[in-house]
Amino acid sequence: MLVLGITTVRFCGSVSIPPKPEPVTGPVGTSRQLLSKSAASPAVYQDYLAKDAAAAGVRTPTLDDMGRKLVYRVDEGRHVLEVGQPGIEVSGLKLRADRSGESMVLQIDNTTMSDLGYAVTTQVVPNVSGCSDARALPFNAMVMTKGGSETRVECIYRDGVSLVVTRVETVEISPLSAWYLSLVPPRMVGIDDRIARGHRPPDSAEKCSTVISQAVRSGLESGEIGWRDLVDFYARHRCSTYRFPMSYRAFRADNEHELPVVPDGM
Repeated sequence: MLVLGITTVRFCGSVSIPPKPEPVTGPVGTSRQLLSKSAASPAVYQDYLAKDAAAAGVRTPTLDDMGRKLVYRVDEGRHVLEVGQPGIEVSGLKLRADRSGESMVLQIDNTTMSDLGYAVTTQVVPNVSGCSDARALPFNAMVMTKGGSETRVECIYRDGVSLVVTRVETVEISPLSAWYLSLVPPRMVGIDDRIARGHRPPDSAEKCSTVISQAVRSGLESGEIGWRDLVDFYARHRCSTYRFPMSYRAFRADNEHELPVVPDGM
């Protein structure tokens, strides 16, 4: 029987082998890589806009809305503010130095008809130590609401101390962009720790990383990228999902780039 079986296979045919399965097609990569690739899709980006607008309680903007050039203002003059004296108006903000308890504070008022992303760079003169020992008041270090006011602590109050404003930058933003920027840790856009520590973001299920990449840190220090570039990006992208591309620069024209703007390879 064994000989008969071998003879039959050898001379009468071969054993049938199942066909090789087709290779798996479709997206490949780790779950994190697949998520990144998905987020780069304009359709997914639009879904995020709708979800985030609902969370913020504002109208869902269109892609054209999010792609508009932001009105930018900057003042690089040196302005000395004395406590209790009339303030100044620059770049859509009114600034005044005052005293609150044992602290010297900066009173900031939005004089425009729009929400603003803002950065006010200051120095205490003469230079004194211990400014970070002053108890920080909670405030929004990233956004000024339309017609709104913020009070931020600058230093412990001492007689004869003044506040010098060295740079003021603002951008006009939409309600959803104001929500996005309020969630961004101020250190991520180069705001000094002395000021950033008082920032209180709105409640949100979407948390943004507080880790600043070395590339962004180096770009800020060298002047290769600026506050305007970072704020322009995060005004258009949720910081919990999208990473700042080092090649990104603030839009100089409407719809200058297709949204979302993502790093190469994402």
